Order: sequence, then C-alpha cells, then structure tokens
Amino acid sequence: MLDTKVTELLNTQINKELYSAYLYLAFSNYFTDEGLDGFANWYQVQAQEERDHAMLFLKYLQNNSEKVTLEAVERPVQTFESHLIVLEAGLAHERYVTELIHTIYDAAYAKKDFRTMQFLDWFVKEQGEEEKNAEDLVKKMNLYGSDPKSLYMLDTELAARVYAAPSLVL
Repeated sequence: MLDTKVTELLNTQINKELYSAYLYLAFSNYFTDEGLDGFANWYQVQAQEERDHAMLFLKYLQNNSEKVTLEAVERPVQTFESHLIVLEAGLAHERYVTELIHTIYDAAYAKKDFRTMQFLDWFVKEQGEEEKNAEDLVKKMNLYGSDPKSLYMLDTELAARVYAAPSLVL
C-alpha cells in the first residue's frame, strides 16, 4: 500500500492533468477561432497527452490497490487577449505542473516509496520536454508573430504535429 499523503497527491494529480487537457482545449478553440489551425492542432495534441497522463496516474493507483477519487474539473479561462498571452499561459501552466510532480516526488522520497519515485521519473523527464516545447513556442512567437508570412509558416509547422501515446509501462 502507498502512503496516504502520496495517494492523496496522486489522486489530485489526476484532476490537475484533466484540467490541463481542458485548458489546452480552450487554447485550441481560441486558435481555431483565430484561423490558426496549426496552433489549434498543437494544443489538441497537448490536450490528448494530458488526458493520457491522467489515465496513467489513475492506472498506477489502481495497480497499487488504492482508491481512485475523481473530483470536479475546474473550468478553464476561455477568453484571451493575444496569441502570445496564450502561449505564455501554456508555459506558466507547464511550470506549475512540474512543481506538482516535484511535490509528489518529494512526498514519495520522504516515505522511501521507490516504486512511486520510479513511476514519477518518466513524468519528471516529460515535464522537462513540455517546458522546453512551451518555451520554444513563446520564443518563436516573439520572433515571428508580428510578421504574417512567418506566422503562417509557424502555423504550418505546428499543423504537422501528431499524437504519440506515452511509452510508460506501469
């Protein structure tokens, strides 16, 4: 059995991952409304990844005979002032999720819960990639966003992103 605090944090993370999916769907909707289908696609893929992350946490709890507690998912912000503000919000959110993962890791470490720490190792690495991707989008928008041709090229680049299921084995 897992430590009570670790279990609670893992359950909370399911909700946070589902919120992330909702948030990225809101971002995707915004970009669709703006006529930037590539950006919309990029965030659709992000949303799908976040849903899968929630399911990984859920399955981990189930595989460890822990009760899964699902809570209501908060409604995300759905109006945005600019393309850059959306991208910056995405970066801030990924940094927040990284902090959440680190909090769970710290709790598992304190209890010498090596199994949970090993499970979380994949998420630690994943969050590094997520932050880097979000940072790169912000940098590219700052470089190209004011030029319509460059924005079109960036949108086309983001349209090519496809979903790849996580390779984490539970």
